[in-house]
Amino acid sequence: MNTLQYRFDGPEDAPVLILGPSLGTTWHMWDRQIPELTAQWRVFRFDLPGHGGAPAHPAGSVTDLTARLVATLDGLGVQRFGYAGCALGGAIGVELALRHPERLASLALIAASPRFGSADEFRQRGVIVRTNGLDPIARTSPDRWFTGGFAAAQPAITDWAVQMVRTTDPGCYIAACEALATFDVRTELTRVGVPTLVLVGSDDQVTGPAEARTLVAGIPDARLAVVPGASHLVPVEQPAAVTDLLVRHFSNAWQPAYDSATGQVALPAGPARPFPAAATSVPAQPAPIAEIAPPVAAEPAGGRPDPYDTGIKVRREVLGDAHVDRVLAEADEFSGDFQEFVTRYAWGEVWDRPGLDRRTRSCVTLTALVAGGHLEELAFHTRAALRNGLTPAEIKEVLLQAAVYCGIPAANSAFRVAQQVVREETTPAE
Repeated sequence: MNTLQYRFDGPEDAPVLILGPSLGTTWHMWDRQIPELTAQWRVFRFDLPGHGGAPAHPAGSVTDLTARLVATLDGLGVQRFGYAGCALGGAIGVELALRHPERLASLALIAASPRFGSADEFRQRGVIVRTNGLDPIARTSPDRWFTGGFAAAQPAITDWAVQMVRTTDPGCYIAACEALATFDVRTELTRVGVPTLVLVGSDDQVTGPAEARTLVAGIPDARLAVVPGASHLVPVEQPAAVTDLLVRHFSNAWQPAYDSATGQVALPAGPARPFPAAATSVPAQPAPIAEIAPPVAAEPAGGRPDPYDTGIKVRREVLGDAHVDRVLAEADEFSGDFQEFVTRYAWGEVWDRPGLDRRTRSCVTLTALVAGGHLEELAFHTRAALRNGLTPAEIKEVLLQAAVYCGIPAANSAFRVAQQVVREETTPAE
């Protein structure tokens, strides 16, 4: 398995505290926290694939990223640790708590969410990067990461943020967008069993206080800290406040004792000590969200699992949640059976077959729709083709090939429809 690029700071005999980065950043986003944190902990920082010069081995899920982190720690002999992660780094922290609870002593989630926006949003960002490169995303990153006053007052940090994104590997960035698109732990939060600090900037427009409160409501032992005057990249914008909150949390919720005779860190098995009172810290008020078990697919008499659940998943991944939600909402008693048929057999049976990848299936589908003159479906399958990794240039070649075998008039109409979709999907937002 691919491992992650990392660095250690702090005493070799201190307990390990891991700091996880957000999408588009490097481990340097934590530089201002290091001097104080290393007074108590051996701090481990890592870069996401293709970020900060790390090897460009894309990881398309939070599960994959977490597995790579665990493999890296295994190779270093690190078994137990505290963990603080920002945004995508926070998603990795939740995954650690859910899949590797025996490894995690205490957790801090910064600018995090149990689900980051919509899958459509992140997949469209991937389309924009695939078409235009990372420059449009890089130029707008300060608007997403910092308050307007901070960005204006700190031009050097603003330029650093832009360059950090601009030098990221595009393929790895797109894969990380896919990881965020598919991340959703809303029904699993009650299984996070470690003391958790949920920290958010008051002005965060990406994953703001509302998302933070959802985490606090769902995690049994969680506390909320809202940092005034900070946006999404709060460890950079308000470093002193974040450092203080992290020190308070990890000092009180996790107090491992180092045994010099055995060379082991003894970690407490009992409940965490109470979180200290602070102006920016408030306890969780809402009751925990009840855990909802996923539906179990029915097995027909022949023993095969019902392909509907796979079909709806694939249909959403390819066409987008917004499109599928609209189609299903419009279905009634007359058309509902047909939508179920399409989901089960077109998407659950054919699109999920292993013989062709989704890019190739999109090429076949576009050609068939041109041949049949199905322009409405051509529009949303052009969007699907972009999501499945085809570039506008490749879609053009598919339509040119179709013109030879399906006819000029059919291709003329197809070009008009596809051109409009490509413009809509690949034009960066201002």
